[in-house]
Amino acid sequence: MSMSMNVSERRLPFPCVLAFDLGAGSGRAIIGEIVAEGAQGQGKLEITEVHRFPNVPVQIGSHLHWDTPRLLQEIKNGIRKAFQAGFQPESCGIDTWGVDFGLLDQNGELMGIPYHYRDRQTEGLVEEVSALAGPERLFRESGLQFMPFNTIYQLYAMKKAASPKLDNAATLLLTPDLLNYFLTGKRSCEFSMATTTGLYDPGQGAWNRKLMEELGLPGDIFPEPVPPGTVIGELTAEVCAELDVPPIQVVAVASHDTESAAAAVPAASSSFAYLVSGTWSLLGTQMPGPLLTPAVFEQQFSNEGGVDGSFHLLKNIMGLWILQECKRKWEQGSGDSFTFAELVRLAEEAKPLRSLIDPDDLRFMNPADMPEEIRGYCRETGQPEPDSAGGTVRCILESLALRYRQVLEQAEALTGSRFAGLHMVGGGVQNELLCGFTADAIGRPVWAGPVEASAIGNLLVQFRAAGRIKDMREGRELVKSSFPLRTFQPGSPERRAEWARAYKRYLRLAASPIGGRFRSGS
Repeated sequence: MSMSMNVSERRLPFPCVLAFDLGAGSGRAIIGEIVAEGAQGQGKLEITEVHRFPNVPVQIGSHLHWDTPRLLQEIKNGIRKAFQAGFQPESCGIDTWGVDFGLLDQNGELMGIPYHYRDRQTEGLVEEVSALAGPERLFRESGLQFMPFNTIYQLYAMKKAASPKLDNAATLLLTPDLLNYFLTGKRSCEFSMATTTGLYDPGQGAWNRKLMEELGLPGDIFPEPVPPGTVIGELTAEVCAELDVPPIQVVAVASHDTESAAAAVPAASSSFAYLVSGTWSLLGTQMPGPLLTPAVFEQQFSNEGGVDGSFHLLKNIMGLWILQECKRKWEQGSGDSFTFAELVRLAEEAKPLRSLIDPDDLRFMNPADMPEEIRGYCRETGQPEPDSAGGTVRCILESLALRYRQVLEQAEALTGSRFAGLHMVGGGVQNELLCGFTADAIGRPVWAGPVEASAIGNLLVQFRAAGRIKDMREGRELVKSSFPLRTFQPGSPERRAEWARAYKRYLRLAASPIGGRFRSGS
């Protein structure tokens, strides 16, 4: 990773903080140091990975769960390893995916193992809750795209199942808040995570307790949100004794990983579009406040809270999950192991723009056989079925790039902006073929990097909380000076024309009635 150091290469210690960035498949612990370099002593951000670990969900009976105790242990391992490597972090912060949660009883004990957002318990509940409360109202009072895994639908599923956990819950803590609680003993709710639930009203700046009451959900279990950069507390004496470390502070960063990544976008202008690329793709732009117009509702964008009270108008796109699931299925079937680099190389050799899918068709949410779902989609839409791994991967990447164009143009129409290009950050930028396809699809440059954007945004919020940087604008400048960007330009006029024709095909497919998106017509 850019500007990173091996532990053996370290100079004298600089003030540092520790970021835990947990994704759907893995987690990492990253130390950040602001070091002075050059004759003028300008700062550079250097990052060092001290721990990496898998995040594997667990199927128990009919439900899919997160292995939360294991995640807590890995976070403890990361804290221990940081100190063992000679670092002395002033604080730590945790960012994760949104929407999921744990429930505590009146004694502060965790009740059950938290559900995974891909668990099937919420199937059909978007429509059911919309029929009860009204879709326009639900959007107006949450600002969110209708996604079947949003917290509101998970809680409603538990209510329908008469879950005793819900009846006996004293506190609901979203995933990073839950992990912070295990470290500090303090219960809190960070603002950016609150806005992913569907139960926080961004217009009112408060929990929507009236809606909770109407849906039969407990309204007294949600802690009041705190802004990113709030110091939650220190590691408990028990954690310090277990790890043999001092009581460092725990900071509530912009703990939804999308908002942490957005905080690290090295944009030169205050008006920019970004794409956080990973298991999910999140494409959006930063706004001073929520945009709750009928047009935003129709296009099914979300308004998610960010740093300094900002909001991000964005849309969830299925992302590289589709490729990851194909890779898993191929390895399961053949026993052979593929690297992503090998799959990308096979895709480069496949015929371009032969078959396309709508990545946000719900059939790709969590199928048993992802390659077969792709073939089935192509059959049903009269397209050639991909007949090789390379052809399947190319179909996925080209389709994602075309979906990015569609969502980028929708965002421009909603905001009245015209973006010069697209910032791509996150692990997906290591897939250079996807970056190049995206530049071709949108007909504008793509600026790729940094890879570890969520962890870097996490670090920046901690540095600001400690007074090491003045504000997030200074943080973006620090990112620009510390991590090189790679620019991908669209291809020749002939290539652009080929992609323009493919985009028209894609739009027809996306509008076809064969499947269903997160919300029809979105």
